[in-house]
Amino acid sequence: MSLISCPECNTKVSDKAVSCPKCGYPLKPSKDIESLVKSLRWGYEWKSKVKIMGLPLIHIAIGRNKETGRLMVAKGIIAIGQFGIGLITIAQLGIGLLFGLGQLVFGVFAIGQFAGGLIFGLGQFAFGLTAIGQIAFGNYVRASIGYGNHVWSSKIKDPQAIGYFTNLFFSLKSLNLWYFFKGLP
Repeated sequence: MSLISCPECNTKVSDKAVSCPKCGYPLKPSKDIESLVKSLRWGYEWKSKVKIMGLPLIHIAIGRNKETGRLMVAKGIIAIGQFGIGLITIAQLGIGLLFGLGQLVFGVFAIGQFAGGLIFGLGQFAFGLTAIGQIAFGNYVRASIGYGNHVWSSKIKDPQAIGYFTNLFFSLKSLNLWYFFKGLP
């Protein structure tokens, strides 16, 4: 048995030690530890066999890759996962080139806690040409606190904004989406 220096704290340690007794730095990962770490990695991934422009029609990726331990990113025409990039994306953090739904999303149309939409953003914090949210920025804004050209908020009541959002509401109602939205709390 000989002594080696711990690469983390420079304490002299037996060359047979699995970890440094002072700082806990792993010196020799055993097969048991490696298999334990791999078993703690979880993830699920599924890709449809149908491809469009080289991308799967649907790609679902959640968690970590079991081999590499890296977080997985869903990439497809329809991308679903913690992280996603696609034409239509449903993700915790995502970019939907056309539509994004999630916690932090960007797209032409975006709905999320933080929603950045080129044309439409709906969320607690939203921006877009049309933005609806608690805090919103855009051309037409409906918000508690809003900034834009035409704002309808608790303090600002721009008649053009009121007309725009009233027409938007009745347009959605005429599409029979009202029955969907009516059931929401």
